[in-house]
Amino acid sequence: MESKTKSMKILIATGIYPPHVGGPAHYAQELKKSLEKLGNTVEVATYGIERKLPIGIRHIVYFIRAIFSLPGVEYIIALDTLSTGVPAVFAARIMGKKIIVRTGGDFLWESYVERTGEKIPLSQFYTAQRIFSLKEKIIFKLTKYLLKNASSVVFSTKWQKGIFIDAYGVQPKKTALIENFYGKRVIESMPTKKVFLWAGREITLKNVDMLKGAFEKAHKKEVNIELKLITDLSHEKLMDEIKKCYAIIVPSVSDISPNLILEGIGLGKPFILTKYTGFQEKLVECGIFVDPLNADEIAEKIIYLSDQNNYNEYVKHISNFAYTHSYDEIAREFLALYKTL
Repeated sequence: MESKTKSMKILIATGIYPPHVGGPAHYAQELKKSLEKLGNTVEVATYGIERKLPIGIRHIVYFIRAIFSLPGVEYIIALDTLSTGVPAVFAARIMGKKIIVRTGGDFLWESYVERTGEKIPLSQFYTAQRIFSLKEKIIFKLTKYLLKNASSVVFSTKWQKGIFIDAYGVQPKKTALIENFYGKRVIESMPTKKVFLWAGREITLKNVDMLKGAFEKAHKKEVNIELKLITDLSHEKLMDEIKKCYAIIVPSVSDISPNLILEGIGLGKPFILTKYTGFQEKLVECGIFVDPLNADEIAEKIIYLSDQNNYNEYVKHISNFAYTHSYDEIAREFLALYKTL
């Protein structure tokens, strides 16, 4: 029987939530379920009409909604930085509430890459002076405010934590590490086709143009491979696609802790992943890490993984990868963190 903790009313602030699809929506839903399983009352404040409003106005509207959601709430868990994190931190300060902010990606880096088209890895983004637009200057200042004024800042990987501490001067004692969900391994039967699966948003930092070019090169030497690109699938349908595929491929310019890779590992699927990620240390034997800006290297690794003997070795390593991290454990870690604030 699940042990109970003192019942609290908790508010989860998240930009997306089912029926909207995406990793953050699924994470928010599962975290809510696990917190409730531990005896807590959990409310979710997510974007509704705000989606149709201009940036800035949508944040003000969300801030007002958050204020009215806070009476009786013990503390807030915000699951991103800019869309809900900043207005939630303002609301928490006014109402005298504790707030834990879980960083997802890096909105400043993402905005810069999309505006300029410069494919700069996240680990190199803050190491040189850059000319920011007015919007990006505002994002930087708001992010710095959030990181300074949140009760605690949670990262999913040590890699991103180190980048943010250096770039924003975050006090290490105000940070915590809560890893993503790692499910138990369920090795499916061998796929009949060699389909490499990519899923996500087709934006610059996802590097899809490079992926397509690299796959064309690989296909000339290995004709029995396919590339499947999918967007906007529900979690259930995405899992069906993962079950059928041969391997996962995510050559983003950087990707902090992509859930697609973890979902694939859970179903015994090897991967090809950007080397600019927080997963290298933990998943070093479960897949292949590549330079996302080198099409020849990506093509070479696609061909390498297409070899059945090489593929079987990675499947074996995945089956021996015993680490798990459930949503119940994630919920308990958030609750334990709150007690230290």
